[in-house]
Amino acid sequence: SKLTSLGQLEMTWRSRVHYHPLLVRVLHKSRLRYYGKPEKKMDMPYQAYFEVADGSGMMSMVLWNSLCPEWYNSMKVGTVLLLEQYAVKTSYPFKTKPTPGDSQMKRFATIEISLNVRDPPTKISIIPEEMVKPEWGLPEVKYRFITRSELDGLPNNHSCDVIGLVTFVGRAERARKKEHGEDFWLYRWAHAIDGTSDQPFILELFATSQPEVFEHIHPMTYLVCTQMRVVRDLTENPSSTIYLTTSNESQIFITGWHRGQPYTKDTKVRNFIQWTKTQNEVDQMEKAVIGGYYPFPRPPNNFLKY
Repeated sequence: SKLTSLGQLEMTWRSRVHYHPLLVRVLHKSRLRYYGKPEKKMDMPYQAYFEVADGSGMMSMVLWNSLCPEWYNSMKVGTVLLLEQYAVKTSYPFKTKPTPGDSQMKRFATIEISLNVRDPPTKISIIPEEMVKPEWGLPEVKYRFITRSELDGLPNNHSCDVIGLVTFVGRAERARKKEHGEDFWLYRWAHAIDGTSDQPFILELFATSQPEVFEHIHPMTYLVCTQMRVVRDLTENPSSTIYLTTSNESQIFITGWHRGQPYTKDTKVRNFIQWTKTQNEVDQMEKAVIGGYYPFPRPPNNFLKY
């Protein structure tokens, strides 16, 4: 049947009961959210946000409940989807918003696509990349990779993507989500170098619904982190305590997971791969560290500076 575009959908959604199919590419993907409560009996209370786009612009899409375990891992950044029998709702105003790699892309923020197992039962189809036609006009996934030498000049909360060779990875730690709550965030620290500076990227990596990657970060792996945020200590020496932290839409990838990812075409990623070919693996292995306690920011050298 006839396709519609995200732009047309935004203009006509109120006057329709049934919507034409959509053909979109996934540009961003949030971590999986569990919203179950003890007093509410719900089967699979999960939710995940995606940002999807076609030639007309970008819109949020929400995957609900039992569709999450079925589809979440298959819907990767770059995946092309054909969506039929979806629902349309006004946007949830408080959700996080990723920074698009293409700053010119139009964002349709008033509505979001809702994918449900019933009312209506959404039909989702993944179109293999080799069958995607240029005339469909789907945007490519774009990134905002930075090198370590560029990091010191970036403002607090700036959004960026990084690639580096891991030289240190700490143990997984837990932090309470709320002061007296029982829920925890899981995170670990890592250092990665890219050859553009004698300083590493310092990375605070919260679990991103990719346990198979998060649990296997180790020294000497090539680590890619997307949608990271710059964190600066704005009070003291600005460059000494600069680090990057994950956002709700961050994805992390290690050696063994890079094949087929859209970022492999990026110039800065290719430059990094060229640099790694000039490195002596034994030298880097000798400097590598794993585990232990990692206090950050580092305490001063003496008590007088506290």
